[in-house]
Amino acid sequence: MAVSSSRASTSPARVLPPLPPPRHHTSPAAGFWGIRQPISWWTSAALITCALIGPLACWSLLSYGGFVPSLFLPTPTQVGHAAQIMLIENGYLADIAASLFRVGAGFAIAALLSLPLGIAMGTFRGMESLITPIVGTVRYMPVAAFIPLVILWVGLGEAAKITIIFMGIFFYNVIMIADAVKFIPEEMLNVSYTMGASRKDVLLRVILPAISPNIIDTFRVNIAGAWNYLVISELIAAESGLGYRILKAQRFLKTDEIFVGIITIGTIGLMLDISFKLLSHWLLPWAKYSRS
Repeated sequence: MAVSSSRASTSPARVLPPLPPPRHHTSPAAGFWGIRQPISWWTSAALITCALIGPLACWSLLSYGGFVPSLFLPTPTQVGHAAQIMLIENGYLADIAASLFRVGAGFAIAALLSLPLGIAMGTFRGMESLITPIVGTVRYMPVAAFIPLVILWVGLGEAAKITIIFMGIFFYNVIMIADAVKFIPEEMLNVSYTMGASRKDVLLRVILPAISPNIIDTFRVNIAGAWNYLVISELIAAESGLGYRILKAQRFLKTDEIFVGIITIGTIGLMLDISFKLLSHWLLPWAKYSRS
């Protein structure tokens, strides 16, 4: 036993092989189908080009090829000619300005009123119990059904059109902002109280900065709804506006002018969407890191 123990003590220590370097877990699929994986700039540029050229190519093929009559699908040339006439002879810029004013006014009023109400609804349980039954019920009611009441309440002028746009997006703003507050982790609030923050500090320095990216996203999404309600609002004794132009062209079967109005609204909407994204990057540059 003594000999064996001495041999064991003099035997060299066993050296373990080095551990393999840790692997970085990535998505099983890369490139186009990678889950939240970046793609190269040329792939993005190619996809954007296809998204823009594809519908235009199909439209040109069906219209120029005579597969669809021009009454139902005018050619891009006819639409461009109609746009030129509308801009030069028919005061189309005034219609664009009128619609921009109505959408801007309705959206601004809805944003100013829904922001504090949504924050209060998501922060305080008492406010949630008080506001949710009203907001949750009214937002399911069709806005078009309120047109007779709106006419009785505010008349046939610009106020009626702005009110319709306001009603179309206000309640959705409130719900989405309140939900953004509810998704703030409870631990974040508890840590703030532990560090000595008051309720005012938690509201202004924790909750408000945390939901700021969601507020801009809410407005960016719901301003599209404002343009959708524009056509409904311009049913009320309108004499100008993009919705008015579209409805007037429908009466006289001027499909090319309908296309001009739709493309105009889509172009303005795209520009607004890009503007909200740039605003988010400018005001909240840290938001992209908190979401990654």
